[in-house]
Order: sequence, then C-alpha cells, then structure tokens
Amino acid sequence: MKTGIATVLLAALGAIGAILYTSLFVVDQRQQALVIEFGNPQRIIQDAGLQWKKPWQNVMLFDKRLLDFDADAQEVTLGDQRRMVVDAYVRYHIVDPLEFFKTVQTESAFRQRLGAVVNSTLRNTLGQVPFAALLSDRRAAVMRDVRDQVARESAQFGVRVEDVRFVRADLHPDNSPAIFRRMQTEREREAREARAQGSEQAQRIRAEAEREKTVLVADAQRQGQILRGQGDAEATRVYAEAFGRDPAFYDFWRSLEAQRKALSDGTTLLLSPDGDFFRFFRDMDGKPQTRP
Repeated sequence: MKTGIATVLLAALGAIGAILYTSLFVVDQRQQALVIEFGNPQRIIQDAGLQWKKPWQNVMLFDKRLLDFDADAQEVTLGDQRRMVVDAYVRYHIVDPLEFFKTVQTESAFRQRLGAVVNSTLRNTLGQVPFAALLSDRRAAVMRDVRDQVARESAQFGVRVEDVRFVRADLHPDNSPAIFRRMQTEREREAREARAQGSEQAQRIRAEAEREKTVLVADAQRQGQILRGQGDAEATRVYAEAFGRDPAFYDFWRSLEAQRKALSDGTTLLLSPDGDFFRFFRDMDGKPQTRP
C-alpha cells in the first residue's frame, strides 16, 4: 500500500516537474520573445527574466541588439554608363517581432529578402547618378537616399533600418584604365591652366611693379630737379646778397674758389705771375699792377 502511494507521488512530482520544465523559460536582456500556439502568435515578451507559457506553446527568440547585414558585392551601372562593383552593409533593429514572424518568420529568411531589397535599391539609386557624384559632397546625399529607400521597404517586416553604408565601391576592372587616363588628362589640363594663370598673374605683377618704379623714379627726379633749382636759386640769392654787401670780398672769395678748383687735382699750370689769376697775391684789393 505504501509502495503504491510513493509511486503515485513520484509520478505526480515527475509530471509537475515536466510541466514546469515545459512551461518556464528565460528571456535574456538582449532578446525579445514571441509565444506561439499551434503556429499562431499569442503574445510578445519584451521584458527580460523568467517567463511562463503553456506546455504546448512554443517560444521564438529575436535579438534586440543592433544587427549587421553584409550584402553581396554586385556590379552596378551608373548614370553615366560607367560600371562599379559595390559592396554595402546594413544596420537594423527588429522592432516588431509579431510582424517579423508573420512576414519572414526567421532571420535567415529576412536576410535573403533584405539582400534583394538592398541590391534593387542600389541599382535604382546609383543608376541615376554619375560617377563624379560619388567622389564629391553628393555622396552623402546619395547614401541617405539609399538608406531611406531600404528603410521604407524593410518596414513591412517589422524592422527599422538605422544605416546603410558602402564597404567597397570600386570601378569595374574593365573601366579602371580608361578612367585613370581620363583623370590624368584632366589633372594635366588643370595644371596647365594653373600655370598659365600663374604666369599671367606674374606678368601683371611685374608690369605693375615696373610702372610703379617708373612713376617713383620720375617723381624722385622731378622732386630732385625742383630741389636743385630751389638750391641754385637760394645760392644765387645768397651770392647776390653777399656781393651786394661787400663786392671786393666777394670778388676775392670767387678768385680763391677758382684757384682751389683749378689746383686741387694736382694739375701743373704754367701761368704768368702778373696775370689776373694771381692778382690777389700781389694786392689785397686785386688791383692790376701798374707798370712804370
């Protein structure tokens, strides 16, 4: 009798344990859960911790974190008919597990759908822009257009796309040599234009400097002539004033100046002592000598 009761209790405990094991589950803080009953979603669990469900229900766990998706590299024809090899990546959040389950069910299925969305968006968007746009400030605007379009098309899966970026965007190998030659030619043309503009500017600067120099020299010469004229006039005035005050002394001083200038360079002169050149040596008044 006691053995039968113990067996029943053990069986009951085992059944309770099995029910608890199949009814309790843990949701990690990095996850969110969707409870499914016979293929039909029942409720969404966003809170982390120990949760419960009916024994016959299933649980699907989805990541809450920012997820990455690397699209396969593909060849894209740009708006100017140049070909590029583009490799992009997407960062996204699963924000609606119920809608995610209804549309794609699993992350692997969603990644296939997302890859198709990214590829078609890149072809449509990049097919309308030239190659030069990807090398200029327009690149950021192009990437925003790609991100917004991918986000709109991915919203139906319960996903919020945070960003889309290029991992690699290279010219197709068949186009690279021609592009490089064209870029080299363009840079050489720009260099020639820059040198021509620099030469023109240098000539203009030299001509302007020469003109300013000519003007400055002419002004200086004019000013010098004016000053010399003023000096000569002042000297003449002083001489005239001195001559008017004492003509004899002035005549004496002029004679000494003439002798100093004539004899200062060591020149030998043969002159008669009776000449007018030495008349002040004979008489302080400079009177000519009278002969008996």
